Amino acid sequence: MVTFPWLTALAAWPLVAALATALTGVGRGRPVAGVTGGGRFSAGTARTVALVGALVEVGLLVGAFLAFDTATAGTHQLTETHAWIPALGASYAVGVDGVGLLLVALSVGLVPLVILAAWHEQGGDAVRLRRYLATVLVLLSFMVLVFAARDVFLFYVVFEAMLIPAYFLIGGFGQGAQRRYAAVKFLMFSLGGGLVMLAAVVSLYLQVPVDAATGTRPPDAFLTDTLTGLTLDPTAERLMFGAFFLAFAIKAPMFGVHTWLPDVTQNATPGTSTLLICVLDKVGTFGMLTLCLPLFPDASRWAAPFVVVLAVISILYGAILAIGQTDVLRLIGYTSVSHFGFIILGIFTFTSLGISGSSFMMLNHGVSTGALFLLAGFAIARHPRRSQEIGDYGGLRTVAPVLGGTFLVAGLSALALPGLSTFVSEVMVFLGAYGRWPAAALVAVPAVVLAAVYVLLTYQRMFTGAVGAEIAGVPDLGRREKVVAGVLVTALVALGLVPGPALDYVREPATVSVETVGATDPQPVLGAAEGSQQ
Repeated sequence: MVTFPWLTALAAWPLVAALATALTGVGRGRPVAGVTGGGRFSAGTARTVALVGALVEVGLLVGAFLAFDTATAGTHQLTETHAWIPALGASYAVGVDGVGLLLVALSVGLVPLVILAAWHEQGGDAVRLRRYLATVLVLLSFMVLVFAARDVFLFYVVFEAMLIPAYFLIGGFGQGAQRRYAAVKFLMFSLGGGLVMLAAVVSLYLQVPVDAATGTRPPDAFLTDTLTGLTLDPTAERLMFGAFFLAFAIKAPMFGVHTWLPDVTQNATPGTSTLLICVLDKVGTFGMLTLCLPLFPDASRWAAPFVVVLAVISILYGAILAIGQTDVLRLIGYTSVSHFGFIILGIFTFTSLGISGSSFMMLNHGVSTGALFLLAGFAIARHPRRSQEIGDYGGLRTVAPVLGGTFLVAGLSALALPGLSTFVSEVMVFLGAYGRWPAAALVAVPAVVLAAVYVLLTYQRMFTGAVGAEIAGVPDLGRREKVVAGVLVTALVALGLVPGPALDYVREPATVSVETVGATDPQPVLGAAEGSQQ
């Protein structure tokens, strides 16, 4: 029985849609007054082609979910394995467990919203907009493939290839005065981490035993299944773990290697920041969970205290610096440093509860922070100077109540208000961390208060009080913008009130991760105390 290659289709279709979008209207149509670089056909139809392409991708995603068995979410499903470069031991091998499928869903689900949000971006230049949307679709293809890759060499190739569309989205289509500087900084950080990881990938490959009969390594030597469980020298394992971890920490981003992030969010478009921070950066935490832990279990346990300390610093540092920001997009960027700290903390608890919470938080952070970026972008688009300065707004809720209300919901989700998406996952991380690292959990608690400060203070300064003169007559959200906001707010509420279906996809993978790293869940303190009394 031949099964449909869902993951290959999900990775390939965006490239087809990107090509169709890029070629739509080329050489056709008459110039339209006020629109540069294209004609009537290319300006309107390219947007529609991109959106339809993204919605077809959503349909493919539905098919993948229907074919996925949640009862065995801890195993890779929808798998395909084909010889790619046998001489190197590299294969085209894809498959997803529950966590990977949710991150593929996050990638696919956000792109149509980003396209709708960018409907009138790029200053009315039809050609720039067409190219921007095509680049977004190319990035989507890479994002799907990186979360599905089960071959380490394939993962590395896609990990690096993603930098190309990301670089152009920041530097070529950004809106800030320093967008080229931000793009180069992002590229240098990412390439540096990738080159270090490449050395570790080669070193890991050399650890695969050579077949005595043929004198060569197997043609599937780069498969994660092949590389898991190798007997490694402790020093070599720690060095390889450090190389992988550094690359993923830069991508995450983690305190100390995070400085590219605020520059990118300040200078990229809100849609680009949504994809980079809410999806692309999840490759870092996803890599820690699915590569660092199973490939280097002993080194992971050895490095855990250091990683936990850095995670707690990230949590507090990102929250404190967010409070002091005056640029709304830069502020949202710093909040992500804090939230990624929570995700990393949960992973390195080595507990089922903590890892489940981290996996769920990857999804929740993508939705809540994506909502903040896109809604902030709607506010910026209404300012006559397109100002990103928080102080240039005031009373926006009075003239745009729908925008004000939806931004508040997204902000409350970011601060983990009960009933909204982030709350459940953040509590799970805290509980998991307390079971393994109680001091770290307690030190991280003030971040909850700090989050309330930066969210509510920003809302107060932008949306309440007297209406600023520059925004006195701005319109509220239009129909297209309400669709974007409505989908995101619905997802925030649904994930907060009914988290069970999503948790079904992360619970078993978390158990597998704990077993793979050679850890066990801590016994409940209450149960231990009762046992000692008997």
